[in-house]
Amino acid sequence: MKRQNQSLVVEFTLLGFSTFPELQEPLFGVFLVIYLVTLMGNAIIIVVISLDKSLHVPMYLFLLNLSVVEVSFSAVIMPEMLVVLSTEKTVMSFASCFAQMYFVLLFGVTECFLLGAMAYDQYAAICHPLNYPVIMNRRVFLALMIFSWVSGIMGATMETTWVFSFPFCGSNEINHISCETPAVLDLACADTFFFEIYAFIGTILIGVIPFLLILLSYIRILYAILKMPSTTGRQKAFSMCASHLTSVTLFYGTANLTYLQPKSGYSPEIKKLMSLVYSLLAPLLNPLIYTLRNNEMKRALIKICQRKVFLHVV
Repeated sequence: MKRQNQSLVVEFTLLGFSTFPELQEPLFGVFLVIYLVTLMGNAIIIVVISLDKSLHVPMYLFLLNLSVVEVSFSAVIMPEMLVVLSTEKTVMSFASCFAQMYFVLLFGVTECFLLGAMAYDQYAAICHPLNYPVIMNRRVFLALMIFSWVSGIMGATMETTWVFSFPFCGSNEINHISCETPAVLDLACADTFFFEIYAFIGTILIGVIPFLLILLSYIRILYAILKMPSTTGRQKAFSMCASHLTSVTLFYGTANLTYLQPKSGYSPEIKKLMSLVYSLLAPLLNPLIYTLRNNEMKRALIKICQRKVFLHVV
């Protein structure tokens, strides 16, 4: 047991970027703009896909769910981070920290499996176009969606409950941008060896293995694209895959590095930067790469805007 003779912690202090006070104001402005753009961009995707029935196919319904996850992920982390940047540090109750960790894990795990489901959908559409309606039928789509969300709920419930079952004493300062598991676990006054083994195995199962399966899917997809006789078809397929692979690499790469690293692996500042990539940058890029590089999404958006203008004129 460590720090066992010290008083128990009843609240946490989130430090954020308080070690660099000169950057607080510039970062606040930058992060506020990114947050607003993220909300607006993902909200547009949700509205467009919801209103345009021609987009009610697995590919775009997966994207709609991904945008819901991205908006929620940002809403869990960004408001608290903006408070930290405006006050240098902020106090969080146990309940607030528990809730933030729970939802970070819920949406993070859900996104891992959603990205995997989207890769499978791309593989089925490009490598087996004739059998695609059978491979990705309504039952398979619903099963993948339910599995993604249920896995997120179960993983978040188990891990958050276990982390907060440890006693906390001594320092209550979380040197991170949010109540993420590794940062909070550093303050525990108990032997966390078995939890760390569980967390390592969980990260392998949830992060590394799906990522490797996605890469294998894209190897098959690349092979199928190269065999396409049409140059236009190859370009369209490459564009679709490049968008998805960008999101996958950003999210999985930094998230796996964060949760697989040993406690002394990186400095707190490096850990914060890696967390920013999957909690801030990935949700921002999602609407940009899926909307601006997708002709069907752009056509649907223009059609909805024209319809609104017409109704307004009438």
